[in-house]
Amino acid sequence: MKSKVYNPYMPSYEYVPDGEPHAFGDRIYVYGSHDRFNGGEFCLNDYVCYSAPQDDMSQWRYEGVIYRKEQDVRNQDIPADATYFEPSIPGTVVTDPAEQLNAPGVHAMWAPDVVQGLDGRYYLYYCLDFLPEIGVAVCDTPAGAYKFLGLVRHADGTPLGAKEGDLIQFDPGIFIDEDRTIYLYSGNAPAQLGYGSGPQGSTVMTLEEDMLTLKTEPKALMPDIRNSEGTGYEGHEFFEASSIRKRNGRYYFVYSSVKGHELCYATSDKPDEGYTFGGVLVDNGDIFEGDPERAEGVMALGNNHGGIECANGQWYVFYHRQTNRTSFSRQACAEKIFFAADGSISQVEITSCGLNDGPLLAEGMYPANICCHLTQGGKATFSHPMAMGDRFPYLTQDAKDVVPDCVPYPKSAKEDENFPVQYVKNFKDKSVIGFKYFDCKNVGTVILNVRGKANGKIVVSTKPKAALENDTSAIVGEIDLSVDTDAWTEVKGSVDMENGVHALFFTGVDLDGAIDLVQVGFAL
Repeated sequence: MKSKVYNPYMPSYEYVPDGEPHAFGDRIYVYGSHDRFNGGEFCLNDYVCYSAPQDDMSQWRYEGVIYRKEQDVRNQDIPADATYFEPSIPGTVVTDPAEQLNAPGVHAMWAPDVVQGLDGRYYLYYCLDFLPEIGVAVCDTPAGAYKFLGLVRHADGTPLGAKEGDLIQFDPGIFIDEDRTIYLYSGNAPAQLGYGSGPQGSTVMTLEEDMLTLKTEPKALMPDIRNSEGTGYEGHEFFEASSIRKRNGRYYFVYSSVKGHELCYATSDKPDEGYTFGGVLVDNGDIFEGDPERAEGVMALGNNHGGIECANGQWYVFYHRQTNRTSFSRQACAEKIFFAADGSISQVEITSCGLNDGPLLAEGMYPANICCHLTQGGKATFSHPMAMGDRFPYLTQDAKDVVPDCVPYPKSAKEDENFPVQYVKNFKDKSVIGFKYFDCKNVGTVILNVRGKANGKIVVSTKPKAALENDTSAIVGEIDLSVDTDAWTEVKGSVDMENGVHALFFTGVDLDGAIDLVQVGFAL
């Protein structure tokens, strides 16, 4: 029997956004950036990798650090008078040599991609924060350790991004077609008219078999907000995060749109031109455009990046969510996707069960951080301390950031105090936490593992706003709450609901005070 798996599918202390999934052999490997919990900028940690058997996506294995920032020659011997972004202080530029305490590796590694080359080796493509080039590292195995190979370069040896007229390189995506042509995708674009950071745009180019030298020069690919009128992309123009896959002779280009929180796709019968807008794949706020019932965000909004991949016959979209009231502590999630007969893909909702074979069984205890709905009064906002303040519940952890040497990780706050455990903080009156989906069979009791100081009740329902709108048809029970403790404590309540698959929501009603939640569970 397969183990259960849920979102986020990596350990709760792990922050790997921008996930690019790839099937190599009988395993799925996920390559991404690596955020630091409570970090002050994006992608402050070294690259790590996780993998799982294609036929059992519940068994994720930590492969360790596969590439370190200082392995890139641009991150070594940085001149004392260099100007760079200080990662511990958001938005700060440092020029004083005395402040350059960690110059080696000071440039963060942003979203990468990996491909198996024509020689059988594995090639990792990435950008160092605001530097304009694309770095390449190579390894004999999918999961490292990778070694620096060089920079993508023009035929004359000049690094791409260094010539006059070159665009800034960004979020590289790499793809090798059946005819052995090596395609490299790169670029970002303004999210709003009038805003930008130098020469930008979506581009595609081809490489020689050395995986470094341009065979054909970059050419424009996707429309952006500056040139999208009449293209069909309006409102969902290219922003960043190029990712490419091929299915049944059709090319699928996945990207992050100008909305930021959604991943979209476009299709073509050619890898390097002729793409038409397909639609939204997933939105990390679970916003469905044109659907009044799902027009509002139900999780803290923020940027999104990922890709699609097939594992054991099933296709998935990999994406990330926001935590800790910032955009710098993002976590990996995934959902099943399905292709219609015409090759189109409908937008999927974000769920707690994600990669699981089906809904989660409503038995035993689950981490509260697998919630896919976390709002205040039915509203969500952007994941930012100024936007959220103390007004919203949010996901966080008590301990500092760690990169563990082992897995599995603890599944409750009581199992191993040496590992951080993520939980929901600041749950109060009119807060709503929700989970999709549970397979409920003869459930008579729900359990919450909480701490804090609060009095009132928590109403349990099968619809998100049932308690807020007093929709008694969807209310299935409640928990009387009276706690005043810094220790995790179980509280219970009776529920009465039909057997079957349900979304479950917990709403603070007449709640005086605030609590943290670390687990949710079920009993007969």
